[in-house]
Amino acid sequence: MPTPDPIAEAHRQWSARWPEHADHMAAVTSVMRAQQLLLSRVEAVLKPYGLTFAAYEALRLLAFTRTGTLPMGKMGNRLMVHPASVTNVIGRLEQRGLVSRGPSPADRRVVLATITGAGRELAEEATAALNESGFGIAGLPAAQAVEITAALRAVRADAGDVE
Repeated sequence: MPTPDPIAEAHRQWSARWPEHADHMAAVTSVMRAQQLLLSRVEAVLKPYGLTFAAYEALRLLAFTRTGTLPMGKMGNRLMVHPASVTNVIGRLEQRGLVSRGPSPADRRVVLATITGAGRELAEEATAALNESGFGIAGLPAAQAVEITAALRAVRADAGDVE
């Protein structure tokens, strides 16, 4: 017998008490549960590389740049995380020799993160593995992935994250 869907049950309970809010509650709860499931799948793919998703994103961001270098503050903005999170992730990557940190020659108050050759190599290997895994949603048709992205962009826009 299949496991009952707890979100469907919560929706039923909300519908009986606060019907005007039931759909929104179910949507938010569904997104949060999907995030948990996808993060687990993606991190399972990255585990053999010794990377968390946050560390992978930082490496990939640096690898995408022309010079392999970005100011830490800009990294936080592009990764949409708090500066302390970037500092922690870059510190762990630096300990492994995947990234180096140093002051900007143009402004010594700015700290630059630079991907190393080993970091580039690991980023490429991890990217190949994630691409192969379909980022945890290989079973979804591409058109459905496009629909999900569009729907979530609307959520992000409503929250003021994007225009």
